[in-house]
Amino acid sequence: MEEFFNIPMEFDQDRFDVVVEQTVRGGGKGYVCAAESNNITVANTDPAFLQVFRSSLLNNCDGSVVALFLSRIHHRPLQSYICADIFSKYIRCGKYRHFFLGNSPEIIAGLRQRLTEEIPALEGMRFEPLPYCKVGEFDYRGIADMINADRPDIVWVSLGAPKQELFMSRLLPLLERGVLFGVGAVFNFYSGVGKVRRAPLWMRRLRLEWLHRAFEEPSKNIPRYWGFIRILPSLIRQERKKLLSLRR
Repeated sequence: MEEFFNIPMEFDQDRFDVVVEQTVRGGGKGYVCAAESNNITVANTDPAFLQVFRSSLLNNCDGSVVALFLSRIHHRPLQSYICADIFSKYIRCGKYRHFFLGNSPEIIAGLRQRLTEEIPALEGMRFEPLPYCKVGEFDYRGIADMINADRPDIVWVSLGAPKQELFMSRLLPLLERGVLFGVGAVFNFYSGVGKVRRAPLWMRRLRLEWLHRAFEEPSKNIPRYWGFIRILPSLIRQERKKLLSLRR
């Protein structure tokens, strides 16, 4: 992974997939963080959270606008690898055993119903909600025992950022194997429960998925976007300075 905005990110999707495959097939373990605007903001203001990203197996760029800024700065065609697309690709490929962890009982029930109707092979896999609590209050040993007994290849974690990244970093040492992915609202998108939906395709193609999320959950997402906008000029200056130093 190369470092962008102070966070290691893997933009090569083929290489990303190979690392996941090799880790799973080799019986290894690790977690994958989503580098989206809010996580980038938190990582650049909280050294402990930045270390969570730097200790991960992989970090995907989960923001098309973030990828656009970095492409312009580095004059390279950098493409985002969105969590919802990774989720859809991996659950349909038929190569892995999955464990769906987190969110509410209602969302998990809707997710199970929709996914198993569409992909019958998922019928025998675990769908487990988690209680609403602070990141330090989870029963990590009990959760790890449940996952280890099932021996999944991939664990999808839906707690929202940055909570899910902290959760995965604490859970990983207790796991025997498997790759954890922090996927946030992806469970909501696929469950059909509640008002949270993924942006329509035309908005995604225009890099406007962030705008859809802003209107969908304004009280949650607008402050997050504003926090990123506030630090973005400094991040761009740092990135350009780093690029100039590499050219010398």
